[in-house]
Amino acid sequence: MSIFDNLRKKADEAANAVKGAFGAKETFTFTALPESLGELKALPEAALDTPFKTAALTVCALCVYAAAPSIGEEMLNFLKGPEELSNLDKQFLKDRFADTKLVPFSYFAGATPENDYTPAEPFTLTVETNPYSFDNEGYAKLFLKSGGADSPREVVLRKKGEQWFLWQHQGLLPGIRKAKSEDKWA
Repeated sequence: MSIFDNLRKKADEAANAVKGAFGAKETFTFTALPESLGELKALPEAALDTPFKTAALTVCALCVYAAAPSIGEEMLNFLKGPEELSNLDKQFLKDRFADTKLVPFSYFAGATPENDYTPAEPFTLTVETNPYSFDNEGYAKLFLKSGGADSPREVVLRKKGEQWFLWQHQGLLPGIRKAKSEDKWA
């Protein structure tokens, strides 16, 4: 192999590494959403060895929070790793779920305002990067599309050792378009 071929190979490898980091996306499929911390921990994604897995499980935990806040908090605390939800985090969740419980379900495929954010089964969601996702070493800002919003929403993960933990979930919970059943003008 000539020196030029070797340089071209290294340039291609570098370009592929950049492409993988900035435009990567992973799709996750769940036959059922976990209903307990034990069920969440039993999922293969619970290894938390990629930020994508932790982001996907965060959406699952938020769906559980909508139905059973104490169980959802347990799941979120597991995903947060060494640092549990603060009192401010708990109040934020309580406030966000006061009016509607549908926001986390809007991230799953098939969930739209027209069908009251009822996801298609199996439950499928896609987590994506953008060019700025890995700007800060040890952190990842990933994005999920909602069937009730025009732009993707963010979740921030933080790496500790070989695992990725939930750092900021607030970006997943802004309001979405009203579900048809909740819209008095529909």
